[in-house]
Amino acid sequence: MKVIHLYTDGGCRGNGKEGDNLGAIGGVLIYPEKKVKKEYKKAFENTTNNQMELLAVIEGLKMLKESCEVHIYSDSAYVVNAYLQNWVGSWKAKNWSRGKSGALKNREIWMSLDELVNSHSVTFHKVKGHADNPYNNRADELVNQAMDEFLKQ
Repeated sequence: MKVIHLYTDGGCRGNGKEGDNLGAIGGVLIYPEKKVKKEYKKAFENTTNNQMELLAVIEGLKMLKESCEVHIYSDSAYVVNAYLQNWVGSWKAKNWSRGKSGALKNREIWMSLDELVNSHSVTFHKVKGHADNPYNNRADELVNQAMDEFLKQ
């Protein structure tokens, strides 16, 4: 099974301002065996920071053509803790809801992510944002590039 390292980031300028914000995703996909690195980025209107963090992982996983051992590195506690603390398992047991705590935000996105996660052998790793990890920093740069490029159109 191929080993893949996936560094992702998502961001949103104007987070929470409905109809007046811009978000983006960025990622670095590394194939250590082949010494190949692929990058991706994309901007989205009218979104949230959390949606962008989720979509960044989804887009990276969609790039894989076969089942792989994937190490996902993210500075998003929202994404990483959902798997490391098994929030996803709890939501699934409650039919993708938070039970008495109410509706699960970003339900459809979580369901899409989980389907992709389950098609691979995935390990999530929390990294410190804007620190000394060059690939996490690159993913952050890609997010900002995507937003800047979108605004120039």
